Amino acid sequence: MSPAKLPRVAYLSMEIALANDIPTYSGGLGVLAGDTLRSAADLALPMVGVTLASRSGYFRQRLEGGNQHEAQQPWSPHEHAQAVPLKVPIQLCGREVWVGAWDYRIGGRCEGSQPVQVLLLDTDLPENHPQDRALTANLYGGDAAYRLGQELVLGVGGARMLAALGLQMDKYHLNEGHAAFLTLELLRQQLLPGDSPAAAIETVRARCVFTTHTPVPAGHDQFDYDLVLPSLGDLLAHDLVRSLGGAERLNMTLLALKLSGWVNGVARRHAEVSRGMFPGYEVHAITNGVHPWTWTSDAHRALYDRHVPHWCHEPEQLIHATRIPLDALAQAHAAAKYALLEFAAAATGRRVLRQERLTLGFARRMTGYKRPLLLFSDLERLRAIARRFPLQVVVAGKAHPRDEDGKRHIAALHELAAQLEQEVPIVFLPDYGMDLARRIVSGVDVWLNTPQRPLEASGTSGMKAALNGVPNLSVLDGWWLEGWEEGITGWAVGPDGPHDPAADAASLYDQLERVVAPLYYEDPTGWLHLAREAIARNGSQFNAHRMLRRYVLEAYAR
Repeated sequence: MSPAKLPRVAYLSMEIALANDIPTYSGGLGVLAGDTLRSAADLALPMVGVTLASRSGYFRQRLEGGNQHEAQQPWSPHEHAQAVPLKVPIQLCGREVWVGAWDYRIGGRCEGSQPVQVLLLDTDLPENHPQDRALTANLYGGDAAYRLGQELVLGVGGARMLAALGLQMDKYHLNEGHAAFLTLELLRQQLLPGDSPAAAIETVRARCVFTTHTPVPAGHDQFDYDLVLPSLGDLLAHDLVRSLGGAERLNMTLLALKLSGWVNGVARRHAEVSRGMFPGYEVHAITNGVHPWTWTSDAHRALYDRHVPHWCHEPEQLIHATRIPLDALAQAHAAAKYALLEFAAAATGRRVLRQERLTLGFARRMTGYKRPLLLFSDLERLRAIARRFPLQVVVAGKAHPRDEDGKRHIAALHELAAQLEQEVPIVFLPDYGMDLARRIVSGVDVWLNTPQRPLEASGTSGMKAALNGVPNLSVLDGWWLEGWEEGITGWAVGPDGPHDPAADAASLYDQLERVVAPLYYEDPTGWLHLAREAIARNGSQFNAHRMLRRYVLEAYAR
């Protein structure tokens, strides 16, 4: 397909991780969106990103006595992006709300790349009511009315901003249901007075692609119609909105499903689960990937440049990582591990981690279904393993400000760190973000992932670890069901079956004691062979370049 014939795609996401110091993301969804656009730049694909400016960011995590405290994370768009010299109106509860934008460019890292434009929508304009000026301040902040207003800005405001800029798009990719109001705006544009909506709906469906990201019901936004219909005003007939969004409440995922011609989950298992959640809808599977250059350490980038030419543009070439000399791979990992340990010492003011000790890494959003405490289910068993095979753990992650259970997990981890200080050193690194994630995924020895099956949609952090030759020790869910080759790319925790915490904990300890730690301490050459296979078999496959090429061929070019 020649560049002139490539479909022009608008990619709408409530959050996009542009850079570590631009806090327009909270976690995996935003990082995936950023990686998608970074790969689009590398592949010179005609895409435009659309998100919110989120001027106050998500939040900065501060820890006191093991307790999480949140602080605002303001940033100045004018220091990173160019103001777009126009604005568009939307209606919200009978008020006219003006939406401006900032133009940010994501540059590529490979030869032949083309920068990708990202529009950061902003309502902090003097024309707006103070209440409306704050709509693009806090990412995922406020009550239901605030979230509804944000999603109208993203969907309706995003569609109108693209049109006002003369950006004629062939496809609109909705990254999760937050952007689903875009479909109503496209439908409004198609409908003429007196028309039956059936033909207009099919036209909209032909232009929309929808990726759903979560099998957790709470992750699918729903709004009461008593709130929605006055907010929409006369955008569309209210009975039509109800017929598309659900009878009782407006379900943003259902709205996106009904008005998108292509729908996919983010791993094979996740697509299966999604088809069960929304019977009657065809849900394809395009497994997520991560941007290769972004998530490899400096030492690993240099290593791949020497031994796997063109890996940046063609990460599938990493299948040839088997040609990398083991001693060179060992040196690259040692450098990444040293950098992590030095950072940890500086960040905490304590030097408790040692270079030679087997280091487990666990970093992700702190919430119950991720089960951050599974490793500590049986402290006597863990202590017994550590007496034979010294262990240390690096942990990071934020709990949503309203997730009290997640905050309790953070406090419990700090209590465990004090309790196990002399036996299993645990370091919790605060304010988890892109830069810290890159340090951890490349610097630990084993990547630990213990979610409750089948609630892990994908789990891209494990892919980032594999790109750095760090094997996964993970529950069989999300991408790991596809990337797992026992004893070759890493190890499974528990069976591929119903949720059973006791069985998973027993399996985790068995794997550590009988397989993982003995290999690390007693067979360093065997360990390096496994690390190299993780790069070749997982790194070459689970990257955003492969993911995006599939989107182009299977979803965008339809």
